[in-house]
Amino acid sequence: MLQDIATTESKYKLFIEKVAASKLVWALKSKNGWANSHSNESEDVDVIPFWSDRAYAKTCARDDWKGYLPVEIPLAEFLESWCIEMADNEVLAGINWDVNMFGKESTALNVALDILEQLNAINSAISFKNYNSINEFITEISESLD
Repeated sequence: MLQDIATTESKYKLFIEKVAASKLVWALKSKNGWANSHSNESEDVDVIPFWSDRAYAKTCARDDWKGYLPVEIPLAEFLESWCIEMADNEVLAGINWDVNMFGKESTALNVALDILEQLNAINSAISFKNYNSINEFITEISESLD
């Protein structure tokens, strides 16, 4: 169990670093919509999985998600639209899940905050529609988490 926690944390950290560097997030989509699942913790909680690269997403396009294709989401759109809407709807983000649909589940705002802090740490520029800066976005999320 401890190794599983270490593995999911390591995969989460990799996700944060890679998406901040590439400015892309990957999800699976079919003609019927985006791949999603129930939380491993509760059937009442929905999760949308995201990956840090196309290859990881593609390996999960099997079983229930057979016929789904990896689709890139620009990071600014992921942060401003996806994360905010998921938080409003109480949907979790599944991060870099493996083929067994095992991986970290986190609130969308925590994922957004971690990505924004990583962007700051690497001095990366990114343009948002609704925010003037990374710090403004961080402040708004931090206030809503309090």
